Amino acid sequence: MNPAVLFNRFLWVALPLLLLPLAWALVDWALLGAVFRPDLQACQQAAGQGACWGVVAEKWRLILFGRYPIEEQWRAATVLVLWSVLLFATAARIFKPNTAFTLWAFAVPGSAVLLYGGFATMPTVPTNLWGGLPLTLILSTVGFGLAFPLALLLALGRQSAFAPLRRFCIAYIEVLRALPLVTVLFLAAFVLPLWLPGEGLDLFTRVLLTIALFSAAYLAEVLRGGLQAVPAAQGQAAKALGLNVIQRNVHVVLPQAIRACLPSLTNSFVTLFKECSLVTIVALFELTGSLSLALAGDVQWRSFYLEGYLFIGLVYWAYCFGLSKTVK
Repeated sequence: MNPAVLFNRFLWVALPLLLLPLAWALVDWALLGAVFRPDLQACQQAAGQGACWGVVAEKWRLILFGRYPIEEQWRAATVLVLWSVLLFATAARIFKPNTAFTLWAFAVPGSAVLLYGGFATMPTVPTNLWGGLPLTLILSTVGFGLAFPLALLLALGRQSAFAPLRRFCIAYIEVLRALPLVTVLFLAAFVLPLWLPGEGLDLFTRVLLTIALFSAAYLAEVLRGGLQAVPAAQGQAAKALGLNVIQRNVHVVLPQAIRACLPSLTNSFVTLFKECSLVTIVALFELTGSLSLALAGDVQWRSFYLEGYLFIGLVYWAYCFGLSKTVK
């Protein structure tokens, strides 16, 4: 028998046997010897032998909703459930594009009104108190939605025969892609207010617009790849049928380009969803920042950061893996 085949069969048998002790130790630490109730004394006794998932049971409100007032967290929970359902339904294309656009058009302002309050019996909750997983969803989803049309214009402009427009689009894309997101967020949070008259835009709005403008540069290159994948004969046939430039792009070229780069667009959204954790450095406490907020000021539970990070890692994985599997 071929030695390579024998070696492959040996690896298939040997590797599971070698990894079995590690897998058993992980199961023993994460499940069998773990503490699941919010009992600090039991967690301290199990330290080094089992995980303390009790920290999640004790701090889950602060981790998921950040500094949003506890008595009003039902509003944040409503937004979280609504946006999660809409996000996965849109990714799975359960709704027709027009229906999905209409639902989002109502969900975005409706959720903003619900979170902010200030009407009926609901007190006002300023945007600097929004946090946790709802804030992560809002920044990533709305940021992506605002970036997409700008990215389309940049991708089309980069292929334009009009040299000044083409050079502007190239310069925008290359400059934004060369800057780290952390730097751009710092500029939006601390430098931009110095240039705005009066009080200007609040921090949340500045960060959201910054994420959209930054993401547009990356999405433009993804869409440009999709545009290049569409055969030139498609545009020529549409032109022969008498369609003008806008009609050719809207009805013929862009639908095929977007379909061709849909996996890359999904990957871009997943990346943005995770990169929104960087807004913590400008005092917007999304999911990752909310964990630090929950444990940094509590001496008793502070030592169980590992379990907290594993929990939010599981949340990120559930959204990212779920989206990658539901996109059709």
